[in-house]
Amino acid sequence: MKTFTKTLIAGAILSSALLTTAAQAADQKIGVVDVQGITRSLPQFAEIAQVVTAEFKDQIQEVNTQSEEYNFLVQKLQRESATMSDAEKKKLEDQIIALQTTLQEKTGPLQQNMQRREQEEQRKLLGLVMQAVEKIAEDEKYDVVLNRSTTPFVKPEFDISQEVLKQVTKAQ
Repeated sequence: MKTFTKTLIAGAILSSALLTTAAQAADQKIGVVDVQGITRSLPQFAEIAQVVTAEFKDQIQEVNTQSEEYNFLVQKLQRESATMSDAEKKKLEDQIIALQTTLQEKTGPLQQNMQRREQEEQRKLLGLVMQAVEKIAEDEKYDVVLNRSTTPFVKPEFDISQEVLKQVTKAQ
């Protein structure tokens, strides 16, 4: 009998807690925002690649020039190897290998630096979007704003992405 009473009391407490939580959830104002979609739709997002390319223009040009020289030497070796002496072939092959090594040494870090700069610029845009989300959440008294990418289903009336996009474009 004591076990039954304890179970009954525990069930009552659990039911009460669940009802309270459900009632509180019904009072909350929830919004969903597509942060990635907003960030990608901003004009500045399209400009990031151009800005970064301009920033690394000299290094890109140097790599392109060396790449053209490498391709020329490879083609020359293929075309003329039949008429070249062994010493000439060896010399040309050494040039090709040296140039290939130089290209690899320059291309890897250049790509990494460009990618790092693009990510920095994208984080700046993401910061603007997040500021807009916070402002709208505060102004319109949202209790919770979820990211659309983590929400499998949402009714369209809870999506505040267009409001956030307007806020971000207005802030610039």
